[in-house]
Amino acid sequence: MQSKYWEQTSLTSGTGAKTFAAGGGLVLGICNGFQVLLEAGLLPGAMLPNTSLKFICRQVNLRVENDQTPFTSLTRKGQVLAMPIAHYEGNYFADEETLKSLEQNNQIVLKYSAPSGEITSAANPNGSLKNIAGISNKDGNILGLMPHPERAVESILGSTDGQIIFKSIIESSWLKFSATSFK
Repeated sequence: MQSKYWEQTSLTSGTGAKTFAAGGGLVLGICNGFQVLLEAGLLPGAMLPNTSLKFICRQVNLRVENDQTPFTSLTRKGQVLAMPIAHYEGNYFADEETLKSLEQNNQIVLKYSAPSGEITSAANPNGSLKNIAGISNKDGNILGLMPHPERAVESILGSTDGQIIFKSIIESSWLKFSATSFK
């Protein structure tokens, strides 16, 4: 029997998550989880301190760039979602070649935006290149994002927009399950 320590070490190093994702499993990294996915090499790029060099905790607007992932299948491209952020190191960075590849492969899933959906520097809370708030791997089954959808699931929290991420996961998982189980 393997210990909890092994499981945590395996996932933190990326070994367990890599194996799970390679089998088609969905991997979601929120905030520090996004950082772990980057450090484990499951997603490209790195996180730097916010350009303000301050911890930021507030509601932001996100424009959906890719609605073809299991995490965004119930959204529509261009839709604006409101979710909170809470981080000091949320400034997404990648070299030009990586950014170009992310764009060409439709891996940029969410961008910080104005409420209207316009991508502006004023809407970028942390200095992330190209206003990137969330990216996926090429297969679309790994998503890393800095905003917290789990903190946007009840009106009392200020937004219910995070629900669409989780509902997309459930629907995508059910469709995959039913397609393979009921043949």
